[in-house]
Amino acid sequence: MFEQLSEKLETVFKKLRGHGRLTEANIEEGLREVRLALLEADVHYRVVKQFIDQVRTRALGQEVLASLTPGQQVVKIVHETLTELMGSQNAALRLSGSPPAAVMLVGLQGSGKTTTAAKLALRLRKEGRHPLLVPADVYRPAAIEQLRLLGDQLGIPVFPSRPEQDPVAICLEAKAQAFQRRADTLLLDTAGRLHIDEELMAELGRIHEALRPGDILFVADAMTGQDAVNSARAFNERLDLTGVILTKMDGDARGGAALSIRAITGKPILFLGVGEKPTALEPFHPERIASSILGMGDVLGFIEKAREAVDQKKALELQKKLRKNEFTLEDFRDQLRQVRRMGSIADLLKMIPGMGKIKHLKDLEVDDREFVRIEAIINSMTPEERRNHRIINGSRRRRIAAGSGTRVQDVNGLLKNYDQMLKMIKKVQSGGLRRGMPPF
Repeated sequence: MFEQLSEKLETVFKKLRGHGRLTEANIEEGLREVRLALLEADVHYRVVKQFIDQVRTRALGQEVLASLTPGQQVVKIVHETLTELMGSQNAALRLSGSPPAAVMLVGLQGSGKTTTAAKLALRLRKEGRHPLLVPADVYRPAAIEQLRLLGDQLGIPVFPSRPEQDPVAICLEAKAQAFQRRADTLLLDTAGRLHIDEELMAELGRIHEALRPGDILFVADAMTGQDAVNSARAFNERLDLTGVILTKMDGDARGGAALSIRAITGKPILFLGVGEKPTALEPFHPERIASSILGMGDVLGFIEKAREAVDQKKALELQKKLRKNEFTLEDFRDQLRQVRRMGSIADLLKMIPGMGKIKHLKDLEVDDREFVRIEAIINSMTPEERRNHRIINGSRRRRIAAGSGTRVQDVNGLLKNYDQMLKMIKKVQSGGLRRGMPPF
C-alpha cells in the first residue's frame, strides 16, 4: 500500500533537499507536485486542499526558510501534518455499556465484514475477552455458514442463527444467551448491500435501537478509494459510527481512503486488514502510517511483530546455545518458524527504515515458500543428523532429498549456508569477547 504515493513524494523531497536554500517559489512548486500525488492516490479533493493549506502555512514560515536544512524541515512538517490528518493517535474500541458489550459491524456487501468479524474476535480473545460471533446477515447466501466455519476454525463460539429469522431477533437472542455462554462481547455481523438503500439502513437502525452497541464499526474496502469514503459518510449520518476498519490494505490500494476517511467523517480508523490470515488485522497507528508513506519505515511495528512471534523462553535457551557454539539445525528450523509467524519477508523489509529506497530491493520478490522447502529438508533428517550435520554423507543427502521432495543440490546448498552461518556466529562471538564486551 502507498507505494506509488511514497515514490512520488520521495521525488518531490529529493528536489527540495537539493536546494541549499528554499524560496517561496521552490516550496510552491513542491506543494503543487505533492497535491497531484495525493489526488492521484485518490485522496478526497477537500482533504488535499486542507492538507496543502496547512503545510504551506508552516513551510513558508521562518521555521523552514531560515533553517540550515530546509528540505528536511519540509519533510518533518509533511510527516506531522499527515499524522494529524489521520488522527494523531491510535484509537481503541470502547467496549462500553453493561456486559455483554456489543460491537456492530456495518458496511457494503463485499467489504469483508464477515472475515473481519472473525479476525476481530481472535484479537479480542488474545486480549483476554470472551467474544461471541453473531451472524445477523440472513440475506447473503452462505453468510451464516461462512461465519460458523470461521468460528470453528478459530475455536470461537458462534450463535446458531437461521436464515428465516429476523436480524433484530437474532441479535437480541444472542445477547440473552451470552451469559450462559460466558461471553462478554457480542460481534454483530450485519447484512450489506451492493449499494446503500433505505431498507438496509432501516434494518441497521432497528438493530442499533434494540441493542445500543457501544461500538459501531464501518468496514470498508480500501481498494474502492473515495467510494469507501462516501459510503462511510452516508453510514455515519444514519448510525453515528464510532470507528472504521479498512480491509484489503495488502492489495494495490492507493491509500486514498486511509488518508481521507478521518477528515471527512471525523471518525477514527481503528484497524487495517492486511491479509487473508486470521491474524492479519492490525491496529491503525497514524504516526507509523505517515512514516511508512514517507519511507521512514515502521520500527515499532517490526518490534511488535517480533514480540508476538518470538517465544521468550526459547530465545533465552538459544542465547545460551550460541554462547556455547551449540546452534544446531533444529535451532535453525525453530528460528525460521518464528520468522514465518511474523509475516512475509517482503512486508518485513518494508518496515525497516531506508529499505524502500534501495534500488535493487524495490523490485525484489522474496519467495516465502523457500522457508517451507528448508524446513522440509531439515524435517527429513534424523534427530542425530540435525544435531550433528557433519555426519551427513552422500547417501544420507540423497535420502534427505527424496524424503523432502527436493534435489540433492538443495540439501547441499542448505548445509553450505548453515556452515557459513556457524562461522559467522563464531566470529561475532570471539570478536565481542576480545573487546571485553558481552556477546549479546
